[in-house]
Amino acid sequence: MDSSRAVVTPPYVAGPFRLDPFRALMLSPSRVGDPASARAFARPYRNVARRLERWEQQGHVNRDPEPAVYLHEYAAMGMTVRGLVGALNLSSRADQPAERVVYPHEGIHPVQAAELADRMTEMGMNPAPILLVHRGPAPVRELLGSVIARGADHEFDDRNGEHHRIWAIRDPETCTDLAGLLAGSRALLADGHHRYAAYLRMQEASPGTAADRGLAMLVDQDDTPLFLGAIHRVLVGTTLEAVHKAATSFGVFTARSPADAVAALAPGTLVVTDGTEWATLTLDLPTGTAAVEVLHDSVVPALEKQPARVDHHHSVDDTLAHLPPSGGVAVLMPAIEFDTVQRIVGGDRLLPEKATSFQPKPSMGALMRSLRDE
Repeated sequence: MDSSRAVVTPPYVAGPFRLDPFRALMLSPSRVGDPASARAFARPYRNVARRLERWEQQGHVNRDPEPAVYLHEYAAMGMTVRGLVGALNLSSRADQPAERVVYPHEGIHPVQAAELADRMTEMGMNPAPILLVHRGPAPVRELLGSVIARGADHEFDDRNGEHHRIWAIRDPETCTDLAGLLAGSRALLADGHHRYAAYLRMQEASPGTAADRGLAMLVDQDDTPLFLGAIHRVLVGTTLEAVHKAATSFGVFTARSPADAVAALAPGTLVVTDGTEWATLTLDLPTGTAAVEVLHDSVVPALEKQPARVDHHHSVDDTLAHLPPSGGVAVLMPAIEFDTVQRIVGGDRLLPEKATSFQPKPSMGALMRSLRDE
């Protein structure tokens, strides 16, 4: 097997859940969210720290003088999201399911994770937080309400016009209370699976160092929920007839008009089209199973000829625009509910790759972590 294409489950971190204080690096507002800022993190990676030092001298980077856990609020896509940003403790691995505190929901490619680990080691930094989400306890929301009431330490609009507020939580009593309230948390890894796996590789290579932690943002889905969207598929090199034939054992295939098909999209109903003919596929979903699992575990393997590849797109228009002239089938997917994802990972299963799209993500450069500062 080609190891670059292998998909494996990343290791599980053992509790207690802990977000440690760190000294944040923050790009200036005009550079937060600016794609051009990515050049600071380009090859050669060993020069990244020097570039950021130069930017700091030029006033483009701010370095917090004291460690903190940060509450970061940002407004994007018409939504407001708040999350705690800290250095996630990675120093222990879970031997038993009950010990797990971070739950990946999809597998990773080891080669990609290794490349990211090498890159962050050379840079000496975590340039962006991985995104974790949980249903937080009410006492945490109450404590953070008192933090918000005192006014933000940083407030700005970034390059894309997104509004940010950041509070630095340093008070020892507040930090102790927050750590105690979060210790029993169980978080879903929403975004950043390969960076999470890279963190673990770095920790295993250098235990007892700053690599024992990795930059993470924890969002409370009951407070400022993330939007959980679908990611659609294009099965390149197959036909609608082939999909119909393969699907007969797993659901009901019904020819429809384009408008009726899209209107019927639901948790157990997919829309399939070759750009000319349209249909719905209503799946026989076992309890606690997502439609994307049945598609990839049952329907696609039953095709007489496997797709040349499976492409992924976030919007319906983009998916339809990428139907190849040489033949292919677009599969429009329903979004998966957050609680369904939680039940799947809690049942020791993973979803297929690119099954979910948690949005909006924090802008690049708002909060970064230098390993050299610890």
